[in-house]
Amino acid sequence: MNLIPAKEVMARCGGVSQMTLWRWLNDPETKFPQPRYIKTRRYWKEDDLAAWIEGCAADA
Repeated sequence: MNLIPAKEVMARCGGVSQMTLWRWLNDPETKFPQPRYIKTRRYWKEDDLAAWIEGCAADA
């Protein structure tokens, strides 16, 4: 299981801002994967993020 930090998540999602990431996390319609916390830092499972990105591409 590879974990990637928020900064890399934002880059992989097209260079979105912290605010956009926050909106996605708080909007149930986006179904954005929830992060795992290590201390105060957020990390996402690489597989979950890849699946979400692929799902968005399929919807477009």
